[in-house]
Order: sequence, then C-alpha cells, then structure tokens
Amino acid sequence: MSTTQQISAKPLDQPISRLAGMLLACAVAVGGCSRASSKVEPVTVVVSGDTHGWIVPCGCTSNQSGGLLRRGSYLAALRRRGPVLYFDCGGAGSGDSPYDIAKLAAIIRGEQEMGLVLHNIGAAEASLGAADLRQLAESLGGDVFLSANVRDAAGERIGAAWEIVEQGGQKLLVTGVLSPQFATADLQVGVAKNEILAVIAETASQGPFTAIIVLAYAPEAELRQLVAQLPEVDAVIGGPTGQAIAPQRVGRTVLAAATNKGKFLIELTLSNKPGEPITGSAIEMEETYPDQPQQQGNLQRFYQLLAEQDFMPSQTSFAAVLPYARNTAARIVGNHSCQKCHTDEYEAWLKSPHAHAWRTLEADGSHVDSYCQQCHVTGYGAEGGFASRKTSTAMVNVGCESCHGPSEMHAKDPQTPTSFFANAAAACTGCHDRENSPHFDYSTYWPQIEHGGRSTDQ
Repeated sequence: MSTTQQISAKPLDQPISRLAGMLLACAVAVGGCSRASSKVEPVTVVVSGDTHGWIVPCGCTSNQSGGLLRRGSYLAALRRRGPVLYFDCGGAGSGDSPYDIAKLAAIIRGEQEMGLVLHNIGAAEASLGAADLRQLAESLGGDVFLSANVRDAAGERIGAAWEIVEQGGQKLLVTGVLSPQFATADLQVGVAKNEILAVIAETASQGPFTAIIVLAYAPEAELRQLVAQLPEVDAVIGGPTGQAIAPQRVGRTVLAAATNKGKFLIELTLSNKPGEPITGSAIEMEETYPDQPQQQGNLQRFYQLLAEQDFMPSQTSFAAVLPYARNTAARIVGNHSCQKCHTDEYEAWLKSPHAHAWRTLEADGSHVDSYCQQCHVTGYGAEGGFASRKTSTAMVNVGCESCHGPSEMHAKDPQTPTSFFANAAAACTGCHDRENSPHFDYSTYWPQIEHGGRSTDQ
C-alpha cells in the first residue's frame, strides 16, 4: 500500500483490551474458555461514516476521494487476507427529501453488499423520524440499524442497542450512540455514557470480549469526553469531526473518526497474540482503488430508480445554486430569447464548455441524478428554469441566464438590465467549488467565456 493510501497513527504500544490477555490465556488452559479448541486469527474491523450522500467519489474531478465503488474493492481485498467486520458509524444521507431517502437507501444497500454488520444511526438517519426510519429499515431487510440511545416518543428503540460478533475465534461487543444535539421532534436521544454502561452491564454474562467498540456519531469534543468517561471501552470510532482522525490513544482507549463525505475508512486490527494492542489506520479511498463491479451494479440500480422517478427540485433538499432561484418575481426564459438580439454573444457561448455541460453527465449516466443536474442546467428550481429531465429539455446545459440571471423583463424591454449580472462571480463559484473544480480560478477562467473576449473550443 502506498503512503498516499494510508494515514497511520503513532504506534499504539500499550494493550488496549483489558480482556484480550485473559481471553487468549484461557484459550490454552486446560478446562479454559470455549475458544480453547478454535483457531484464533487476527481480525480487522473497518468503520465508514459520514458518507453524506456520496455514492460516487466526492466531486466531479477524477482526483477526488471516496465513493462506495472504491470502498467495496478495498473491503473485498481485505477479506482475501483474513476475517473482516464492517460497520458504519452513521451520517450516510444528506437530507430527508424523497430524493435523499432514495439515495440513503441505495448507500446502505451498497454497504450490505459489502458485508455490513450494522449501520449506526447518525444525524441524517435520525432526521427522517421514527416512522420513516423504521420503514426504511424494513425495506432494507429489517436488522439494519444500531443505536443504544435513540428511541421514539414511546421510549422504544429504533435499532439494536448492541451486537455481539464472533469472527476468527474472537468475540466483540459493539454498540452505537448518537449525540443528543441531533434529537428530533419524535426521536429522543439518551445520555451516551449511561446507555453504553447499561449495554456493558446487560451483556456482561455473555463475555468476556476481545474488545468493546463504540460507534458514536458525535462531534470531536463529545467523542473525547466519551473516551475520558469510559475506560471500560477499547475503541470509540465516530464522526462527524470535519476531518478524519487516525487512530490515536487517549488513555487506554483508541479514538478515531471516519468522516468527511466517505473519503476515509477507519481500520483496526485485533491481534491474535496475547497482550498485543489494537493497531489502526485511517485509509483514504483515493483513485488508485478500482471500482468494484458489484458496487457499480448498485450505482446503476440507483440511477435506474432516478430515471424512473425523475425528481423535481422540490423533491430534493438542495439549496438552489443560483441566488435568484427562489425569487418568484424573476423568471427564466431560455437562450432563444437572448439569441435574437445577442447573436455574437450567443455564438461565443455555443463554443464554450457551458453549452455542452449536460453531455458530460450523459457520458457516465449521472444526468438522471438531481445532485449533478444542479450545475449542468439553467435555472435549477427557479421560475421557468429546469424542473426535471423529462419536462425541461430546453433548459439543459449552462445557459445565458446561469450568469446573467432571469431575463424575462430584459427580453420584454431591452432597456431593463438583468439585475444579477453584476454578481456573476457568485454563480460561478456556486458550482466551481473546491470539490468539483479544485483548481478553479475566477480571473483565469472568466476570460474564456467573457463576451467580446476570445471564445473557447474546449
């Protein structure tokens, strides 16, 4: 593995699990634990998190990280080397609209195809509310979600409070929690520390465990507080923390975070040798990992669903990219209204990449995805602008009004200017952001499309 593929923590040189030594020792003692007759292997625990709706790598450019397709190939390669347990700490979705729910379901289905054990409830999942979350779980096969401290208004848990997993001759206790700040109108969130201790007490008779692992969807300050409060726990893996946290020791416990749009996975290795500590890394899902065919199939099934549903902007949770999109007094009228009087400018636009923006989506089938459509059409969600793929064929591509703003009044009276043009740079950077155009520089790119300047054939 190249250094660009792995971010390693400082050596974790102290034993992490207070039970590991005892468990392994009794495995070789006469009349010891039930594991005495079984072979003990190193076990790899992989945790993803905070995918935030990114089935494919974050951003449009080829050098972006993340995506389920790479995650799938990485996990498959790990399994060829030994036992692997895969969990997600939550935050897989990006909203509660029909489009967002469909994408969340597709992400979790993809995780299930990778051998997911359980998916912890994060903020995005909780935002759906109890009824929709249970309905989603049912559609995904039932036993999907994990959370010790998320309950409905009646006090009933939404997911499993804990899971005991045996793999490679090792036995793990895994539980999950959500930060109270993500409670909703119909979901109550209990105190994480108390709920975790209750789980440990409830499962004590089923131990001993090689390790106790907590998946915690909470900010970094809360994660660190949990670690300080729970010396009984061997590892706390969370998100969202803004950036991934490579496994590090805090006291006797390992702290790590898999976050930032699914760009990183946390990988922990539980040794099969007595007294050896858990070791770990944060692995970046960069472009050197190939796309797994099975996950490509999951993506195509999602695209097929989007093609059938043809979601309207109102069925998504996207804030309109263009600042004027919610101004009902302004209306998009289309490029043909500009062509009549601005022939030279129209010809310059035809030679620009903006005039062919939709084609780049069709190349990989993402033209059906509302997230991608936002920046490859004219007036997404605005009055008169792009409404859906099937009903707005005249509004595909990045047209004149993407920069100039709604032109209905100007088309009726040429003496009335389009008021948004003075702030055109805001429209540019709304789509040409860090994720999609990491090398975008307004002063460099603007001359390529500026009317009266040299047009481009790119």
